[in-house]
Amino acid sequence: MSDIGDWFKSIPFVTRYWFAGSILVPLIGKLGLISPMYLVLWPENFFHKFQIWRPITSTLYFPVGPGTGFLYLVNLYFLYQYSSRLETGAFDGRPADYVFMLLFNWLCIVITGLMMDMQLLMIPLIMSVLYVWAQLNRETVVSFWFGTRFKACYLPWVILGFNYIIGGSVVNELIGNLVGHLYFFLMFKYPMDLGGRSFLSTPELLYRFLPNRRGGVSGFGAPPSRRPAAPEAGGGGGGGRGRHAWGAGFRLGDD
Repeated sequence: MSDIGDWFKSIPFVTRYWFAGSILVPLIGKLGLISPMYLVLWPENFFHKFQIWRPITSTLYFPVGPGTGFLYLVNLYFLYQYSSRLETGAFDGRPADYVFMLLFNWLCIVITGLMMDMQLLMIPLIMSVLYVWAQLNRETVVSFWFGTRFKACYLPWVILGFNYIIGGSVVNELIGNLVGHLYFFLMFKYPMDLGGRSFLSTPELLYRFLPNRRGGVSGFGAPPSRRPAAPEAGGGGGGGRGRHAWGAGFRLGDD
């Protein structure tokens, strides 16, 4: 148990609470402590019955059962891996900026969910974070099924296309990718690469509660410095740092 506790404490601060909530809320629904009907996003209940907790619980809740348990674990893996990498990479030392990114993505996904009558929002938010990581680490080589390798910038779309081929839903992944792209474009692409104005900035209130820590790797509003891609050595030599073993493809997007 001490090993599990040490591992949990080693998870980055913001990711740790998101990860814990994504375990606790489905467990509460599974045990029947609170009916899952009160955890999903229903627009009529949100607007007319003032059940304002639903946008939050629908982002953390996932219906765990014999047919969805493995999918749920895969989503937890994505959450842990890519949220941790973002928080300790491009947003290292800047928890307020990372929380702002999550809040912006979450708000966009909630608005979309209310418009499209979506009940579960866990996958879109995770995919939006994965998309931002993929864009900020676009030269990193990732692995897919059967040893297929490609640059990280294609990973969100490979997951979406793979789901479509095997007959799964792609709506959740698509919404997550589009929201992630919106954040990346407004925060990085438009003001820095295209010379436009900055539309997004972290509120001072977040900095008061989550002050920057010394030692962050990149300043606010700036992606991590992009080093020129090293020439690829044939035969898979010592380029391990630039490769990420993503693992087998899984179906995402099933409600």
